[in-house]
Amino acid sequence: MTWDVKIINGKVVSNGDVFEADIYVKDEKIGAVTTETLEGESAQVIDAKGKYVMPGLIDTHVHSRDPGPTYKEDFAHSTRAAAAGGITSVFEMPNTTPPVNSPENFDLQQQNLQQKAYVDFGLWGICLGSLNLEHIQALNEKGVIGFKFFWGYAVHKETFQLMYNYKPGMENVIPPFDDGDVYEMMEEVAKTGKLFAVHAENNDLIQKLTNRVEEQGGRTYEDLVAGRPNLAELLTVNTGIEMAKATGVRFHVLHVSSGEALESVRTAQAGGYPVTVETCPHYLFLSNEDYPEVGPQMKVYPPVKYKKDQDAIWGGITDGTISHVCSDHAPHTEEEKDGDLWSIPAGMCGVESMAPLMLNAVNEGKITITDFVRLMAEEPARLFGVYPQKGSLQAGTDADITIVDLDKDMVIKREDLHSKSKVTAFDGFAVKGVPTETIVRGKVVMKDGEITGEQGYGRLIKPVAEKAGQTQA
Repeated sequence: MTWDVKIINGKVVSNGDVFEADIYVKDEKIGAVTTETLEGESAQVIDAKGKYVMPGLIDTHVHSRDPGPTYKEDFAHSTRAAAAGGITSVFEMPNTTPPVNSPENFDLQQQNLQQKAYVDFGLWGICLGSLNLEHIQALNEKGVIGFKFFWGYAVHKETFQLMYNYKPGMENVIPPFDDGDVYEMMEEVAKTGKLFAVHAENNDLIQKLTNRVEEQGGRTYEDLVAGRPNLAELLTVNTGIEMAKATGVRFHVLHVSSGEALESVRTAQAGGYPVTVETCPHYLFLSNEDYPEVGPQMKVYPPVKYKKDQDAIWGGITDGTISHVCSDHAPHTEEEKDGDLWSIPAGMCGVESMAPLMLNAVNEGKITITDFVRLMAEEPARLFGVYPQKGSLQAGTDADITIVDLDKDMVIKREDLHSKSKVTAFDGFAVKGVPTETIVRGKVVMKDGEITGEQGYGRLIKPVAEKAGQTQA
């Protein structure tokens, strides 16, 4: 027997426990996690002394803009960035050109991304109301990781692209879907057992309040938040929860930004309803107080809110209300983000900086290293039905492994990012704790910040549970 990889002397983090053990890898799979020395030579030995060895990290919320405006980002760059940041799997969002709205476009997107991927990937399917309701079951059979609905966004009639700054009267535009349409989408997705995930902002309220702020000449960050307040998120989350209760759909709130919406999710969970919620580093590490220093780079939707919301979201991390942390990686060019706050697009790079930021939180005592693994690997895998293939170190599963050095210091610098665009709100942030090796199916694709993997190595991930969210034996 010749093992492909043997990882020795590391502290293994798995299922809420930390213990010393060696990991053996053969034919892209975990062969064993053991304190015993197994017979056979090893083609590659990785000494992880002083480091933590954990299941490969997963980013469930990535916009690589491919196909689409690839001058901002493409899948080769985003998955290189993922590998650099310790991420072994990304779940790609469906609002591309064309969108993943039909089984045919699912196949096209798989073919497109397969040739570019440095890490493994899953594909979200998009919900576009009556425009693709008939394709929901076929998308499920194809193996989408979940279904996303951009609540409150208009859709272009010809391209099916989302209109982020909809104004009544726009030509060739389908206005945001009404609650009856949303209910119908939930009914259809409920049949699949997969997540119905929403960008939760109430468009009617945002339109009214934003117009009011603009009429008053408001152009500051505080004015931006006033036009998209906590209430806009809360209204949509509450409506979604009540519809989920009626339809039985697994309702998931994307990138929660407010304490009020989080509390609604907590109450629904206490009632036994299948409601889950995620958040992102920008809501954990930034607040409105950071805008004077960070500037327009931190503009995202929903916007980063107040310190009280930041504290509440950390509370949701601590008590388990929040299932996982993801990046909402959505790059724009520096030129696009350097304009007027109200006209520039929302979004920034995040897939590469997410793990270092969360590891720094471990060093600061905000979470434990086992919390980190739960939030970044185990729970995402369970939620989306890919556990234990992903998110575990069980024998026979994919040898996706992230090795981190909790004692290593680093400064996040935009020029060091591997994305095509370099816009980040965390430029200059000093962190302690860095991924040092990223291993995808037994292959080291990143070592000490250098990409060692090959474009096209990553492959498609499909849920393997009868219903996503179930833990497999």
